[in-house]
Amino acid sequence: MMSSENFDAVNKAFSKQSGTFDADDRANIILTDMREQVYAHVNTFIKPKSVVLELNAGTGIDALHFASQGHSVHATDLSDGMIEQLNEKIKKHSSLSISSQQLSYDSLDVLHKKKFDYVFSNFGGLNCIDDLRKVTKHLPGLLHAGAYVTWVIMPPVCPWELAGIFKGRFRGALRRFHRDGVMAHLEGEYFKTYYFSLQQIKEAFGNDFVFIKSEGLGAIIPQPHRPDFPVKHPSLYKVLRAVDKGVRNNMPFNRWADHIIVTFQRK
Repeated sequence: MMSSENFDAVNKAFSKQSGTFDADDRANIILTDMREQVYAHVNTFIKPKSVVLELNAGTGIDALHFASQGHSVHATDLSDGMIEQLNEKIKKHSSLSISSQQLSYDSLDVLHKKKFDYVFSNFGGLNCIDDLRKVTKHLPGLLHAGAYVTWVIMPPVCPWELAGIFKGRFRGALRRFHRDGVMAHLEGEYFKTYYFSLQQIKEAFGNDFVFIKSEGLGAIIPQPHRPDFPVKHPSLYKVLRAVDKGVRNNMPFNRWADHIIVTFQRK
C-alpha cells in the first residue's frame, strides 16, 4: 500500500486545497483546455450508459461531467476534504448517478463485488504511488471483458520543464528523472511523487490488457501553473495550442508532455 506517511501528507495537502479547487480550476484557461482534451479522448472509447470507476476523483468535476453524459460514476478519493466537496456535488445534483467512497487506489480490493465498464483517473493523481502495479493488480477482477481504462499520468520527459536548462534551471528541468521520486510541495505539506514512462505504464498493465493509445497533454502549451500565460499572450497561446493539437498524437509528443493520456482495454 501507499506508505502511511505519504498517505497522510497527500490527504492533508489536498484537503487544504479542496475549498478553492473548483474556483481555481474554472479560472485556469490552460487547465480548462486540458480537461476538454481529456474528455474528447475518453469519448472516443466510452460506450453509452457505462458504469465508471473514478480514481482520485477530487471534488467531483469529472464525475459530474460523465454523469451528466448519462453514465453512472463511482467516484473515489483518499482526501477528507475532497470527499466532502464531492458529496456536496452529489447532493446538489441528486438526479445524476454518482456515488462516492473514501478510498486509496491501492486498496481497490474492497470493491471486488462490483464490475465496471471504464476506469478513469485524471491529472496525475496516480503519480503519488511508487509502483502502478499496486493499482493495476486489482483491475482485472473489477472490469468486464472489453472494458477500458484511461489514466492521465505525468511522464519523466516534459518539454516545458526541460526548456529550463536554457535558463540555468537544471534542478527543476531534470527533477522528473529521479527514479526514487521527488518531493512535491502543496499547501504546506510535502509528499513524494513519481513519474512513469509509457513503457513503465505498459509493463504495469501486464498481459491482461491491450494498449490502445497514448496522447500528449500539454506537450507544447505551457503547464497549468502558468495560468497568466493565455491572458498575457493570447495570440501566442492560440498558436501553441494549434501546434500542440497537431503533434500530440505523434512521436515523441505522445509520450513527452506535461501529462500523457493513456488508454488500455481489458482482454
